[in-house]
Amino acid sequence: MFGKLKEKLMKTASKITEKIYNKGEAEEIKEEKPKISFTSLFKKESKKEEVEKKILEEEIKKTESIKTQIPKKVEETKEEIKEEKEEKKITFFDRFGLTRAIKKVLKKEVVILEDDIKDILEELEIELLEADVALEVVEKLIENIKNELVGRKISPDDNVEEITINAVKNAIKNILSQEKIDIEEIIKKNKAEGKPTVIVFVGINGTGKTTTIAKLAYKLKQKGYSVVLAAGDTFRAGAIEQLEQHAKNIGVKVIKHKPGADSAAVIYDAIQHAKARGIDVVLADTAGRQATNTNLMEEIKKVVRVTKPDLVIFVGDALTGNDAVYQAEEFNRAVNIDGIILTKVDADAKGGAALSIGYAIGKPILYLGVGQRYQDLIEFDADWMVKKLFGEEEFEFSTEREF
Repeated sequence: MFGKLKEKLMKTASKITEKIYNKGEAEEIKEEKPKISFTSLFKKESKKEEVEKKILEEEIKKTESIKTQIPKKVEETKEEIKEEKEEKKITFFDRFGLTRAIKKVLKKEVVILEDDIKDILEELEIELLEADVALEVVEKLIENIKNELVGRKISPDDNVEEITINAVKNAIKNILSQEKIDIEEIIKKNKAEGKPTVIVFVGINGTGKTTTIAKLAYKLKQKGYSVVLAAGDTFRAGAIEQLEQHAKNIGVKVIKHKPGADSAAVIYDAIQHAKARGIDVVLADTAGRQATNTNLMEEIKKVVRVTKPDLVIFVGDALTGNDAVYQAEEFNRAVNIDGIILTKVDADAKGGAALSIGYAIGKPILYLGVGQRYQDLIEFDADWMVKKLFGEEEFEFSTEREF
């Protein structure tokens, strides 16, 4: 999950950290470099002999000192190896074997300049585009990293590794942070007013929209809410039967018409059914459609206009990368979507869609589909996503299938 994006971000943090250490070492060497006086070139011959004699004496002393210290150094080295084996500490950079742990000490204060990290960020920009991250998101992320690091003073007392990692993390959080939607709060509010919460799902063919509806129905039912499904996909062969099978599995009712019926009418009837029986939530399926199909996009506009849903949710396939971002933008222009559910995230190696889609359209990711079971729909959380990208959060995906 997100393997390629994870690797690229971790490498970038590693390179920036190395750059800071190297800059500190370079400035320290520059300061310590001995200054040669012009007049020292004209010393007398006697002085030269005296200097050579002193140098020889110092070398002899050093040799004797080294001889006496060898046994001590051997013991210290043995002790260090022993401690290292006992602790077996794995650093941030070791987790993916990208580089050895940095065991340097910054001896001088360093100010990070844009030129110090320019080449590294240019390389990251190309790699993010290759990972299907949208261009505008790449540019914003690079800008965020610059804002976090450029001009910052790093002192010898600072943890350089931690500062670098946090800078990249904060840059990503800024991208992922959209205003959240609390679906349960909406349901509770509508319930108090005596009306059902209506959620319409839109998207193109093959994204897992119908299955996602079933997963959300399962989740809401587990939390104690009553749910009815509306079989608004009246065009795809077998769509109604598929939804009915899911409904049977999780124990909820489906409102349906004959194949080819008006989608808006089906959803309207489901809403009336929910009102008459005090059902909390109506989850409405719709036919998958390409954003370029004008007639079908007009139909989904009609569905939203007639049913007046509380939420319109776009269901996108994480594996399609930038295509998912483009699709979300087109549906947002047509019906003003409120939130996003990304499916097949467990199989997404690149991670571009998950990082890009919310920022690109300014709408929050609500859930992630992460497996084949009904319970494999998790609420999206920016902090969890960042931890996952940096290998700090392990997530077990099930290969079991319930439908």
